[in-house]
Amino acid sequence: MYAHSSFERELTKGLEEYPVKPGEKFSYGTAGFRTLGDKLESVLFKVGILAALRSKSCDGKTIGVMITASHNPAEDNGVKLVDPRGEMLNASWESHATDFANASSPDAFIAILESFIQSEQIPLDTPARVVYARDTRASGPKLIAALRKGLAAMGAKATDAEVTTTPVLHYLVDTINITTQEWNVNNLITGYYLKLSNAFKRLIKSTEKLNKDCGADYVKVNQKLPPSLTSELGPGQRGCSLDGDADRLIYYYLDDGGKFHMLDGDKITTLVASFIVGLVKDAGLEDTQEKIKVGVVQTAYANGSSTKYLSERLPVTCVPTGVKHLHHAAAERYDIGVYFEANGHGTVLFSSSAQRTIASHKPSTAAQATALGRLKDVINVINQTVGDALSDMLLVEVALYHMSYTVEAWDKLYSDLPNRLVKVKVGDRNAFVT
Repeated sequence: MYAHSSFERELTKGLEEYPVKPGEKFSYGTAGFRTLGDKLESVLFKVGILAALRSKSCDGKTIGVMITASHNPAEDNGVKLVDPRGEMLNASWESHATDFANASSPDAFIAILESFIQSEQIPLDTPARVVYARDTRASGPKLIAALRKGLAAMGAKATDAEVTTTPVLHYLVDTINITTQEWNVNNLITGYYLKLSNAFKRLIKSTEKLNKDCGADYVKVNQKLPPSLTSELGPGQRGCSLDGDADRLIYYYLDDGGKFHMLDGDKITTLVASFIVGLVKDAGLEDTQEKIKVGVVQTAYANGSSTKYLSERLPVTCVPTGVKHLHHAAAERYDIGVYFEANGHGTVLFSSSAQRTIASHKPSTAAQATALGRLKDVINVINQTVGDALSDMLLVEVALYHMSYTVEAWDKLYSDLPNRLVKVKVGDRNAFVT
């Protein structure tokens, strides 16, 4: 084979780092290898070798490696190979995968490997290409590390598709092998979803009127569920509505008695501001020389209870009605400015100095590092240029998750003062100042 080569050195090193434990047996089937995630590192190193050899045997075409245990419990994990046309690994190679995985010592593995290469007449000088991905299981990163070492030992060109779905990886393998142009894995994944969504939109063309009996304004004005959800939303389940151009967001739920509860822009402000204040504190940014100031901007339309609740916890500024006033004040008065109109239109602004401070801050504890990382991700999940209902929805879901709030707990942060929103037709709307 490669006597005394760097390959053999890396191979032996990896086999010694990832030994097969006594009594462990593995079998490659239709679903690949599957077992407890903490038992698979030795398998993944060898799968890296096998994937590179499969690529070489297929004239250097890209082979896929997907690390997942599909519907199995979270503590399990698995791995399967994907052939050049996006199909399952050729069945004739499954027994070889099993032999590789069960080789009990470096010498035994090398003997199996040499015999396999010879019997399959694999051209070792052919370049190898592999694209790999994983699901979100906790064991995934360690298994990826073992896979990479196996691929590196073979000198394979490896592309990381990071966390994605099994169907996407199959699509990537097929697309990479048929494309004649330079490609970028992130662009290919984006292209996959665009292909699906654009085709779906062409096939299902809605003829219904936009915002008719639905949307954020419908919920806000009528204080009730959209008719399409009356039989869908159960007690304690949260729902949300956007408006026609997706810049407003309103949440809602039904309690155990079937009563409708709305969480409007004021409630969103309270949740988001509380979440961000907590992250700033937990990241240790309150105690730095460049202390980050978090504040809220509201208008006279804000419910008085929300203003009272927020004012007891952080600075609140009231400005004339209109997004331009809210946005300007949030940008100019605070390092992190939070604003949402009662109608659900709003966003969060991070000043340039705040972003520099967050980027350069050195956490002193693991807990601070975790909070700092979350704060950086919050910046990226937000559309700071304008209120984006889809972005805001993601932010609300993140806040609820990390604060361990149910929708009921969120709603109970404060009780709205009685209010009613009505539309009044006037001759000249400019005659009124709000």
